[in-house]
Amino acid sequence: MRLERYAIEPIERGAVVDGNVERHEAVADALLRALRKAGTSTRQVAMALPSSSVITKRITLPADLTEDDYEVQVESEASQYIPFAIDEVNLDFQVLGPSATDETSVDVLLAASRKEKVDDRVMVAELAGLKPLIIDVEPYAARISIDNIISQLPAGGEGQILAVFDIGQTATRLAVVYNGQTVFEREQPFGGNQLTQEIVRLYGLTAEEAELKKRSGDLPENYTKELLHPFVEAGATELARSLQFFFSSTPYQRVDRILLAGGAAVTPGLAEAVLQKTSVPTEILSPFQGMEIGDAVSEKQMNLDAPALLVSCGLAMRRFDQ
Repeated sequence: MRLERYAIEPIERGAVVDGNVERHEAVADALLRALRKAGTSTRQVAMALPSSSVITKRITLPADLTEDDYEVQVESEASQYIPFAIDEVNLDFQVLGPSATDETSVDVLLAASRKEKVDDRVMVAELAGLKPLIIDVEPYAARISIDNIISQLPAGGEGQILAVFDIGQTATRLAVVYNGQTVFEREQPFGGNQLTQEIVRLYGLTAEEAELKKRSGDLPENYTKELLHPFVEAGATELARSLQFFFSSTPYQRVDRILLAGGAAVTPGLAEAVLQKTSVPTEILSPFQGMEIGDAVSEKQMNLDAPALLVSCGLAMRRFDQ
């Protein structure tokens, strides 16, 4: 695979709140700017919803059903788990494979979201002149990227317990993967926005200015000691606490490798602090690992941006599997 180009554009403050689109035109404008920056003529688009907007459930169904039969059965099963009328949701399913407990059955993953959540994404795409083909779920799209990276480990990561922390603006998601299966998931309220807000408070900047200066490092001398070091220490403590929760609530008692993703993963000193707290080899994850990089891409900038592009890259890779 080859990364030809990518683009990131800021969205107006308040245009998206907790994953919900509040101002469609503002988001569409940012999307148009990103498209122009990327220089792409592609108009078909894959998008994703945050997990908070989607209800997922793993169910078991007979293995000998036709596609139409599965649709009827899934809709019938979904009504038991979804607290809305079926005609108010968009519903989809994926047959995962044979059931581990019954050879005559298959495991099926169903996913449902309120139609208004899906329609918000569709409206933004259409305002930007795009044709939405796919609405995925963010953790599943990220998992495509993660699986691609794991496949490049010695023996394809077989036998290794890998902890992937996706550190976003307001929340951190932990997924523990073992032999291709997610064996533990947890979300906690820690993210890069906490450092941004401290910069706003201490230096009297706007949130937009604080975010830019945080990324560029253009801040006063006391920033490292007064804000960065306490944030890094707090972050490493939160991640270590999540691992302890994993150990105490599952049969597993070790993690072989920690992978950091999300925009805050590149915070200076964070990976080193996590290694020190956990004594587990820790590295910053790039979804573009192992890919060719196009001439239009600045590798230096890409290395800073890549950990935040786990979901985007996963969406782009959806049609590259067999």
